[in-house]
Amino acid sequence: MTVDAVPDRTGPRGKGVRAVGGNGPNRLRRGARVLLRGPGPAVPRWLLLPAFLGFAFVIMPLVALADAVDWSHFFTLVTSQSSRDALWLSMKTALASTVLCVVFGVPMAVLLARVRWRVLPLFRAMVLLPLVLPPVVGGLALLYLFGRYGLLGRRLEAMGIDIAFSTTAVVLAETFVALPFLVITLEGAMRTAGERYERIAATLGAAPTTVWLRITLPLLRPALVSGAVLAFARALGEFGATITFAGSLQGRTRTLPLEIYLQRENDPGAAVALSLLLVVIAVLIVLVAYRRVGVPEGRDPAGGLWRWGASGRAQAQAGS
Repeated sequence: MTVDAVPDRTGPRGKGVRAVGGNGPNRLRRGARVLLRGPGPAVPRWLLLPAFLGFAFVIMPLVALADAVDWSHFFTLVTSQSSRDALWLSMKTALASTVLCVVFGVPMAVLLARVRWRVLPLFRAMVLLPLVLPPVVGGLALLYLFGRYGLLGRRLEAMGIDIAFSTTAVVLAETFVALPFLVITLEGAMRTAGERYERIAATLGAAPTTVWLRITLPLLRPALVSGAVLAFARALGEFGATITFAGSLQGRTRTLPLEIYLQRENDPGAAVALSLLLVVIAVLIVLVAYRRVGVPEGRDPAGGLWRWGASGRAQAQAGS
């Protein structure tokens, strides 16, 4: 029986080879039809076309947006008083919303991932509902809850607390739409990590709080950071729920997305410049959240990201 030489992840930097049974020449000829990515598994070459079409569908509108910017007046447009007020308000409210997402979202994710209650699937569906609901519907729901004549709003109004059409309303609207991103990220990380270490710590006599602080939380730290950053990015770009529940008052409730919407009618050039600014901020935030995702460990940048079948065959022969 002949053997094939295929990449072995256990070798130095994942570039070694190992022998597997089968028809070697035929295997290598079939390998020419696939794409090898560093130490990772083979990827069919035919996936390239739809993948790059998808990338183009996402990237080209942003390229067109950048091309429409009046670069000679870019800084003037994005540093006007109304733009600075909107950007500063967006940053403050998005940060406050992220704090609320962490405070409420972490316990929610723990319950969804670790507790075995029959009602939890319904709770999970309710938590994920803002992902599929139109933001305007979420804003209306918040308005009928916290508005002056809302379910809780009329009681708060009697105590002198007015939430609707205030900065607090902006924070609540952003939290409502951003919370699922944090919960989903943390729940997925906890389910992937499993309960092995927590159970071992419990059998050694550790209290639940000690297990949470010493075992669970350190394991969740990367996912917590990524989820919080994504929640911040989602809160920063919220529009529909905000304008429905909080209105558009400069310096009070008019965030950057609302400012872009208003400038689109009055000053299209300013709207385009502010849109590009928001895109850049969002891209930087996502890069921070996923700065280590998609880069195979030990990949040699000089060798290129992709290795075609012929290169893979040469690598296998060299390794043998």
